[in-house]
Amino acid sequence: MITDMKYAPVGMFRNYTREMSVFIWASMINSTGAALMWPLTTIFVHQVLNRSLAEAGFVIMMQMLGNVLGQFAGGSLYYKFGVRKLLIGALAVTAVFQASLVVTAYSSWWGYIVTMFVIGFTGNLSQPAIQSFIGFRWADRRDELFNVVYVANNIGVALGTALSGILADISFNLTFILNASTSAAFAVFFYYFLQHIKEETAPAKPNATPSVKGARRAQLDDMPDKGAIPHLTIVDQLRNVRLYLFLSVGSMMIWMANSLWGSGVAPHITDQGMEMKMYSWLWTLNGILIFVGQPITSWMKRTIAQPVTSQLTWSAVFYSLAYVVILLFPSYSGFIVAMMIATLGEMLVSPAVPAFLAARAGRNAPFYMGLAGGISSIGRMIGPVALGVAYDSGGLQAVMRVSVVIAIVATVSFMLHAYLQKSKLRAEKNQYYDNYS
Repeated sequence: MITDMKYAPVGMFRNYTREMSVFIWASMINSTGAALMWPLTTIFVHQVLNRSLAEAGFVIMMQMLGNVLGQFAGGSLYYKFGVRKLLIGALAVTAVFQASLVVTAYSSWWGYIVTMFVIGFTGNLSQPAIQSFIGFRWADRRDELFNVVYVANNIGVALGTALSGILADISFNLTFILNASTSAAFAVFFYYFLQHIKEETAPAKPNATPSVKGARRAQLDDMPDKGAIPHLTIVDQLRNVRLYLFLSVGSMMIWMANSLWGSGVAPHITDQGMEMKMYSWLWTLNGILIFVGQPITSWMKRTIAQPVTSQLTWSAVFYSLAYVVILLFPSYSGFIVAMMIATLGEMLVSPAVPAFLAARAGRNAPFYMGLAGGISSIGRMIGPVALGVAYDSGGLQAVMRVSVVIAIVATVSFMLHAYLQKSKLRAEKNQYYDNYS
C-alpha cells in the first residue's frame, strides 16, 4: 500500500504541475501565519488584558460568529465580485485588521472584540473562493488537490502553533504583525497568480468525450459533474435542500461534537493533575497522523469508500467510535486511541465536503460551499459552550455521552445525504436512458 509513492506521505506532494505546487505551498505558508495567533487568544485575553476566561470565550465566540457570516457572504458574493477581487480584497482587509491589533487590542476592549469579529469575517470570506477556484481550475484532479491542500494546511497549522508560543514569549505584537504579513503575502500571491488565469464561470469537464461511439457512455459518466441551473436566485438555491442540507447538518454536528477535546478532555486532564503538555501532545499526534496516515485513507477511497458520500458516512462512524472509546476508557491511553480514530474521520470529511459540492453544484458551487461552511462553523461556535455546560454538570462522562449522541446524529445525516444523492443519480440515469431509447 505504501510502496505506491502516489499514496505515500511524501509522494502525495509530487506529480503536480508547477502551478499546482506553487498554490499548495502558498496555502501552507498562509495557514502557518494564521495559526500564529488563534491558539494564544485565551492566554492573551486572560494574562495580558487581565480579563476572565469567560470574557476570553466571548472573544472566541465573536470571532467564530464572524467565521460563520464570512462563509455565507463569501459564497454569495463569488460571482458578484469575481474570484480575483474577492480573494485579494478579503485577504488585504484581513491583513490590515490583523496589524491593527497592535493598537486596538490594548486601547479598547470592545474595539478588540470588533476587530476579532472582522478578522473572523474577512478571513473566511475568501474560503469559498479558494475552494471554488480549486474545483473550477483543476476539475480533473480536484479530489486529490482538495486533500493535498488540506494536508498542507494542517502542516502549516502545526508549524504555526509551534512557533506561536516562541513568538509570544518575545512579544504578542510580533505574532500580530507576522500574522498580518502572511495574509498580505497571500493577497500579493493571488494578485500575481491570477493575472494570467482566466476566471472560470463554470467547472471544466474532467473527461472529454473520446469518440462518437463512446459519447453516450461518457455523457452518463459525467452526469455527477452537471451542476445546477446557472443564475438561480438565492431563494432558488436554498430550496435545493437535498444537495446541501444533510451534508451541512452532518458537518455541523461533527464539529460541534469535536469540541469535546477543548471542553471535556482538556479540563479533565488538568483536573486529574496532569500537565497541559499532555493535552498538547494529543494535537501533535493529530498533526502527525494527518500526514503519515494518508495511505490508509487513500486505500479506503479506492476500495470501501469510493463515492464521496461514502467517505462522509465513514468519517462520522470513525468519530462516533472515537467518542465511545473515551466514554468506555476515560484515561490518557483512551484519549490517544480515540485521537487516532477521530483523526481518520477528520481526514475523510474535510476534503470530501468541498469535493462533493464542486462535483455536484456546478456553477453554483461557490454559494453552496459558503453555505455548507457557514452551517458547519455554527457547530464550532456553539460546541465549546454546549459541551462546557455539560462538563460543569457532569464531568467528562456527561460530555462524552452528549458527543456520542451528536456523532450518531451526524452519521444518520450523512447516510440520508448519501441516500438522496444515490436516488437522484438513479433518476437522472433512468431519464437519460429513456431519452435515448
